[in-house]
Order: sequence, then C-alpha cells, then structure tokens
Amino acid sequence: MENRAIAQLLAETADLLEIGAGDPFRIRSYRRAAEAVEQSTVPLSTIADDPKRLLEIPGIGKGMVANIQSIEQHGSMPLRDELLTRYKPTMLELLKLPGMGPKTVALIFEATGVATVDDLAVAIDEGRLADLPRVGDKLIQKLRKGIDEYRKNSGRFHLDDAETAAERLTLYLKDFPGIESVTPAGSLRRGRDTVGDLDMLVTGPACEEDVVSGAVDYTAAYPPIAELIAKGQNKVSFRLRTGLQIDVRLLPRASFGAALQYFTGSKMHNVTVRQRALKRGYTLSEYALARLDDGTQVAAATEEDIYRALDLDWIPPELRENCGEIEAAAARTLPRLIEEKDIRGDVHMHTVATDGKNTVREMAEAGLAHGYEYIAITDHSKNLAMTFGLDDERALEHIRNIREVDAEMAGKIRVFAGIEVDILGNGALDLSDEVLAQMDVVIASVHSLFSQPREEMTARILRAIENPYVRILGHPTGRKLLQRDAYELDLPAILKRAAKLGVAVEHNADPNRLDLCDRDLRMAKESGCRIAINTDAHHVSALEKMRYGIRQLRRAWLTPDDVLNTRGAKDFLAALRPRP
Repeated sequence: MENRAIAQLLAETADLLEIGAGDPFRIRSYRRAAEAVEQSTVPLSTIADDPKRLLEIPGIGKGMVANIQSIEQHGSMPLRDELLTRYKPTMLELLKLPGMGPKTVALIFEATGVATVDDLAVAIDEGRLADLPRVGDKLIQKLRKGIDEYRKNSGRFHLDDAETAAERLTLYLKDFPGIESVTPAGSLRRGRDTVGDLDMLVTGPACEEDVVSGAVDYTAAYPPIAELIAKGQNKVSFRLRTGLQIDVRLLPRASFGAALQYFTGSKMHNVTVRQRALKRGYTLSEYALARLDDGTQVAAATEEDIYRALDLDWIPPELRENCGEIEAAAARTLPRLIEEKDIRGDVHMHTVATDGKNTVREMAEAGLAHGYEYIAITDHSKNLAMTFGLDDERALEHIRNIREVDAEMAGKIRVFAGIEVDILGNGALDLSDEVLAQMDVVIASVHSLFSQPREEMTARILRAIENPYVRILGHPTGRKLLQRDAYELDLPAILKRAAKLGVAVEHNADPNRLDLCDRDLRMAKESGCRIAINTDAHHVSALEKMRYGIRQLRRAWLTPDDVLNTRGAKDFLAALRPRP
C-alpha cells in the first residue's frame, strides 16, 4: 500500500477517536504517525515486516508498528474497524463544517442518525435538530450556511493565487495610517503546494489595543469582500469572490513574534514546541512564551526570541512540519536551505517556435535581466501537435536559431539549445537520436496516455531514460494541482535507475505543477538523483515563478549543493549525464 493511503487511514482513525471523545494523547499519536508516514521517503510496504526499520521513522512507536503492519496485510486495522462499526466514514466530512466539532457530530448522530452532509441538510430542513441540547437557532443557521459553502468551496487554491490575494490585501491595508506590516502566516508562509485559507497578521500603531477599532473597520471595508464572516475586536474574517477565506488579525507589536509562530503552524510542529516549553517550565501561546509558575513573559516580540528561549535555532517556516526539524534545531544541525538567489540558470522554457509567447532572444534577455548566467530553450517535439511541436527538420533549424542568439548575446548569458521531447506510449522518444545528439539539454516528459497502468507507465519512463541523450526527466509524476492527480508509477524504481544513469529529475516550479512534490524530492535526494529546478516558462513573466518551486525544495530540506542549476554554465553541463 502507498504511504499516502496508510497515512490517510491513520488520520481517519484519529478523527474517529475524536468523534468518540477518545484520549487526547492517543489522538495526537495517530495524527503524528499519519504525518510521519506521509512524509517518509521510504515506501513502508518494503519494510513493513521489519519493526526495527519502522521504529527508525520519527513519530512511529511500537503500538503504531503493529497498526502499520495490520494495514499493510489487511488494508485496515482493528481499532479503525471497531470505530467504523460505531461511526460511519461519511461522518468525517461533517467535521469540516463550521460549528461541527467532534462532540456535536456525535450528539447529532446519536440523536438523529445523521452521518452525511446531505443528511444533515435534510435534518435541518425537517426541524429534527431544533430540540437537541446545545443546538440552538444560531448554530442551525451557521450549519445551514456552512453546508452551502462546503458544497461550493470545498477545494484549495494554487500557491500563486493565494500569494496574489495576500499581496493585494497588503497594499490595501498599508494605505491605512498606522499599519506598518502585513505578514502572511499559515500554509502560505510554510510554502505548502496548495492553500486552504489565508492567515494575515497586521501590526503597527493603529493595531494597539486602544485604537484598533478604526483599523478593524477599514479591514472589513476591503472592496473585494464577497462575504463578511466575522468582525471582532481585533480580527476580521471574510471570503473573497473566488471563495478564498482570509482571516486578518490586528496585533500589538509586542506579541507579533508569538502570533507569527503560532499561526504559521503546522499544528503538529506547534504541539511539539509547546510540549518542549512545558518541560522547561514555560507555557507558549499566540500571545507570548511565559513562565508557568508566575506568568512572567519570557519572549513574544520575535520568533527568534521564542525559539532561542527554548534552546532552539530559529526554524525556517518551510520545515515546520514536525519531521525532525525541532531535533535538528536543538542539535544545531539545520541545513542552509537553498534560496532563489542561488539559482544561476533556468533550463526549461518555450518560445514562439511552439507554444511559447516570446522569441529566443526575448527569453535570453529576460534571463539576463533575472541575473542568470544561462538558460536553455526547450521547445516541444512533434507528438504535441496542438503546440506545433518540432519535427526533426524544424528542430535542426531551431538549433541554428538558438546558436545564433547565443552568439549575439556575446557571453553576457549562455543560451543552450534543447528540447522537451515527448515520451511516447511505449517509451520511445519522438525525435531521432541524430537530432537529439545536437542538443545541449534534452528533457524527456510524458504528455499523453496518463491512465496507463502502473507497470506500463513505469516501464514506459524507464525505457525513455535509457536513451543516452536524455539528460533530464521532466515533471516526473505528471500531476497538475487541483486538476489532475499524478499518474500511477513506481517512482522509487524510476529514481533509482535515473540515479544510476546520471539522469537528473526536474522540479517544475510552475505553481500548477510543483512536481516533484516535497516528499518526492527528499526521496530523489536519498536515491542519489541529481535535481534541476525549472519554471517551464512559456512567457518571460513566468521566470518569476521560480520562487514557488524554491519553497518546495526548501520543504524537502534541500541545499544549494543538491540542485544542479546552482552551478555556473560550464559546471552545470558537466554535471548532467555525459553525452555519448
């Protein structure tokens, strides 16, 4: 069974325990195990019969080993099966509605038998909730509205869309006198590949307790608001017309660091940090780190102060997923993560020769303006007819054009000739080896037949990378976020073979792809694979998207040494698979 499937079963068990008012420590242990399994780069199916290997995964204890082995053998585990005899799986969806905590879900189920969102809507319409304890008219209206919103806005949002929304709101808020800083927190700050909602922290003189009401009113008047959800003393929640919910918190500057740490998350990272604080005689909240005995404040103004007081190095937000970062911070062994300034070239981009919007020269000038030492032009090959892909004859002409631009740039920036060649259904490439031999950078990618069975897709890609001219495997899993899941394939086998052949794997920084994901990037590194990050730019403006991919590399704990295009032009080419 795939790691994600195992993690989902563990997380569902935690949810069911919560509905049944189970022991909080036990619930926490299942949640932590679910995160550990999902983040593990080792396929648990390969080590399920080795308890020692399982115990090496942080967050997995002896009891959880037995659960994982049961899931691997039977597709479930005794506790989950027991809970499902009492509670239906659809009840997990009810927890996503506002006002529906575990106790309320259990109460409504026991009284009415309601176990689905649709059943809840019917029960509300029929008045069957009216006489239940703790379920008043206010909650019923909240649930009715929540059901409508759940049906309409149950998805997530691309990283760039969320960031754009945050930037626009920031510009608006900073126009108010006395607002000095607006900082995104939550999953956007951690660089998750998609965002569910936005947490925005606002500070400045206008946010101090005695004058904050004016700033709250100004925030609530933000023109793009489609629905004002809540307006409190120092918090405003609203939904944009896109469906994205934004929670704005106006804070005194003295507590900004504590709030930023708290609202950045992740939930399990914060739980572990708070436990560390308790062991040292402190309590940590969104307001401050304070002494347990007398409430004396120890740190609050900056995150660095809080982590330092807990004898930890400051932890980059992208690492805050409770996957070993706290232990590394305590041991002073956190890596120097890659930054956008480390990237010296972008080697996957398209031009007007196929489906791009700019010429080779324009892309080269954009790369130069971006501070790059080199780029590679990698237009599509002929199998993608809708992109006017290149056949052998046009590809040779395109190479000559690229070489001319490279010469015209007079050493200011190198322009490599390349291609994004299609991997056909049987693993063959759709350009001749004679043409591929003349390319500096050959990226091989799947663009069709995404529904092939796992074994067939794996064999297809393995055959493609055996071609001696392939130097990079493009967007290896084919996923498109919020649109298309990754195709079925044995990624560990592909990474292992790519590492042996010297074929680099791409992280595609397009926020619609971000493929490989952070977990798969860690797997690639552990497999010894070379990694390249590219924007897959089809327009000069798309070079700016590099930053979204960098966040995923950072989430994968990657350093500049782990990524090929942090090297100069000559060293980059030398680090690629040698051409025959």
